[in-house]
Amino acid sequence: MDNTKPTNQRQLQVRISRGSEDGTFSTYSVPWRENQTVLDVVTEVQRTQEPSLSYRFACRVGVCGSCAMTVNGKPRWTCRTHVSRVEEDGVIVIEPLRNMPRIKDLVVDMREFFEKWKRAGNTFVGTATRNDPPAMISPQSKKRKLADAAIECINCGVCYAACDVVSWDKEYLGPAALNRAWTLFNDERHADPKDVLSKATSGSGCNSCHSQGSCMQHCPVSLSPTGSIAGLKRSSILSLLRRG
Repeated sequence: MDNTKPTNQRQLQVRISRGSEDGTFSTYSVPWRENQTVLDVVTEVQRTQEPSLSYRFACRVGVCGSCAMTVNGKPRWTCRTHVSRVEEDGVIVIEPLRNMPRIKDLVVDMREFFEKWKRAGNTFVGTATRNDPPAMISPQSKKRKLADAAIECINCGVCYAACDVVSWDKEYLGPAALNRAWTLFNDERHADPKDVLSKATSGSGCNSCHSQGSCMQHCPVSLSPTGSIAGLKRSSILSLLRRG
């Protein structure tokens, strides 16, 4: 059996944004392997060529969302993005997520993302105590179905990075925060859904959304923040009409 390794293995050219400001690009060459993910590529560069390269990852299997980066101009989970789907003439370009300050290389500061999540009134406050029986919420109720349709968000930041309104308006709460507000507004166990609606619609809240749908297009778990935001807008109008 011939165990000689081939010497002419195809190479992939990887351009990675480096630094802590606007960033300059460094180019690396790595072997092009079958079923290779973008996260595999970044890891190989860090382990074999550039030990100081900074990036985030955890689970590697599409659960945590921490490996999100911009690949060839689009925000993605790199652990679930195969090189064969995104390479362009044997080249991939990897940058940090947009709309968040860069800390170093491919790592961004997500504090403003989570601060906006809080500003949208997204802390669950229950009405029951430990001594009360579990709430009897029917899975088939309209509100439960509306909440369930948007509840799988894990705050990876991809939708926030994809949103052009966030780029234009730094006060805009963003699709993830508003998507969460919609789930909480529809949660029949929550103590004050009116407060959620008020916070989600005030200032640069849901009414700043231009309904372009970039958040929906790029969501790795196929949620529709655009639909959630439309639900908040509709509920806000109905609330005004009832008061009138």
